[in-house]
Amino acid sequence: MPAGMKPLEKFLKKQTTALTRAGGFGGVGDKASGGTGASRRRASLSRVVPFFRETSPESGHAREVFSPDSEDPPSWPSAAGTGLASVPCSANGSGSGTGSGSGSGSGGGDVRSPSLSSDEQSSEASLITETSCGGGGSGGGGTPLHPDTPDNLTLSVLDGVAGKRFGHCAETLLDDFMLTHPIFLTADRLQQVLLQQFTLEAEGGRREGERRDGESEAAMSAAERKQAVLNMAFRYLDTYRELLQEEGERSNSFPKELYMCAIQELTQYPELVEDVLKLQRWTEILHCPSNEEKESRKKQVRPLFRHFRRIDACLQPREAFRGSDEIFCRVYTPDHSYVTIRSRLSCRVGEILALVKEKLQYSEDQPVLPGNLILVAVTSAGEKAVFRPSDEAVFTTLGVNTHLFACEPSELDSLLPLPEEIHWTPGDSKLHDMSAEEVANQLVVFDWELFSCVHEVEFICYVFHGEQSRWRPLNLELVLQRCSEVQHWVATEILQCQSLPKRIQLLRKFIKIAALCKQQQDLLSFLAVVLGLDNPAVSRLRLTWEGLPGKFRKQFQQFESIADPSRNHKSYRDLITSLRPPLIPFTPLLLKDLTFLHESCKTFHGELVNFEKMHKVAEMVRTIRRYRSSQLAIDTETSPSHLQTKAYVRQLQVIDNQNLLFDMSCKLEPKDT
Repeated sequence: MPAGMKPLEKFLKKQTTALTRAGGFGGVGDKASGGTGASRRRASLSRVVPFFRETSPESGHAREVFSPDSEDPPSWPSAAGTGLASVPCSANGSGSGTGSGSGSGSGGGDVRSPSLSSDEQSSEASLITETSCGGGGSGGGGTPLHPDTPDNLTLSVLDGVAGKRFGHCAETLLDDFMLTHPIFLTADRLQQVLLQQFTLEAEGGRREGERRDGESEAAMSAAERKQAVLNMAFRYLDTYRELLQEEGERSNSFPKELYMCAIQELTQYPELVEDVLKLQRWTEILHCPSNEEKESRKKQVRPLFRHFRRIDACLQPREAFRGSDEIFCRVYTPDHSYVTIRSRLSCRVGEILALVKEKLQYSEDQPVLPGNLILVAVTSAGEKAVFRPSDEAVFTTLGVNTHLFACEPSELDSLLPLPEEIHWTPGDSKLHDMSAEEVANQLVVFDWELFSCVHEVEFICYVFHGEQSRWRPLNLELVLQRCSEVQHWVATEILQCQSLPKRIQLLRKFIKIAALCKQQQDLLSFLAVVLGLDNPAVSRLRLTWEGLPGKFRKQFQQFESIADPSRNHKSYRDLITSLRPPLIPFTPLLLKDLTFLHESCKTFHGELVNFEKMHKVAEMVRTIRRYRSSQLAIDTETSPSHLQTKAYVRQLQVIDNQNLLFDMSCKLEPKDT
């Protein structure tokens, strides 16, 4: 992270450290993350902090600890009087301490004794005992794989695919492995192992056949092994298809090499012909696009939320962003003039600065040639974060009203937010003329488009790798940005309204919008609107809230109870458990749960991978998959009023400076009123 940890990262780190010292779980750091994961996480999540508030220290109550078990979230019991949750993916490496009767997964019934030191707990929690998949008292939450090296785990899963063992668990293990292998095994290494296994098994099969009079048994065994390798390769290609297409020739070499090896084996193993044809299709799918496609993509410049607003572009359905997509962006100088650059979304900061420097050299307003430039993100509150030249894909990490500045190091302290971000103009909102139903519908449609664009692996990349990931969670960061944007939009609209009756009317409309979003199972916008109304600058407006009819106040209290984080967000979890797909979850809480799972259990013990942890992570990803297992019905109405509302919802104008929002609130209703 360019500058210090953001509020949510500080909260997660604080909570993790406190639990470790109190005996809540094992070691925090792991080999995969290169240190504490929270310190390397990107900045987007820091804008949704209100949902993660802690119990006040003055209240004397224990801090709530959340559970990442999305299948049955409340099932992790707390130790009486401690407020500590048991950790499902920790068990005593010596075979003692595996919980029985917990019902929350294998090896998850015990709570670490507070008498143990942190080092002793780390050692105790680092290895996983073998459990039966779907059998015994494990509740079906375990994995039959021992902790092992990454290469050996690959071979074990390959055995399962070949039908050698694990039975009906093989499919789940394969899915677990494919979803989580980037955590402990690089894609390049996985490809090497699969290629080696395909060729080595062939040679072993021939040698065995030569030693026997009848080679049918050996040939059949080798053929099964080859088909298992190909099936595993197909699952890998299918899981990462969109991401591999982005890499072009780099990813295209693997199916090509496997295809060439398989071609050579067809004479001895004719049963592979269908798989060879499938491999041929995969090489075509992952091949570089044609010249026509390249030219078409060069002409397409994708709009982000707040970079170069274009009404015609925002009305188009959202598509997943890729690192090679090009965007227009303004980069400001200390005097608030700017240059416009056209850049790839995954562009490094050093490349952005080179483009800026080139533009400034030809600018008539630049009397002196620029020196050594740095790239700085400046928020509307004046906070600054300096990017490193090696940082990539910084555009999607920016806050709602955060702008990029290029300056020399000596000018860093003089950087100020743009004037329009500091001042505000009171006035009536366009929202008064729009129906709550239409606004809610557009919020739901847009959220679904954004959520559908997020590749399921982005959730793992965001939490486990941060800036070190091979694939950037670009689309996930935009969902988080949208959540923050809706929160600030609610506060902005209410606080800009000078008339008390109109302000009360807006309050009623937002509560109705929240109710409609909840009804349509869009929990992202539902909770974002509730948290926006719960903003201190809005909640202090006593006269406004007193003017609200009683039934609306009661309804909002019910909504607040769903957003209540107590008892591990029990109200929210009960609600989402009762819903059926399609639905849009509150994405920050998913990341919070994944973060807890990551920080509470070691990924490695020496060179051995904690595969029980990988199973738990994959279970959470499969939960996200279920949310999107059905398609949301999209309204395609094209009336002028409909398009106007659609454009308004997709390009919200917001104030995200909390100090400014509070000043606006005090001007509307001074403290002595």
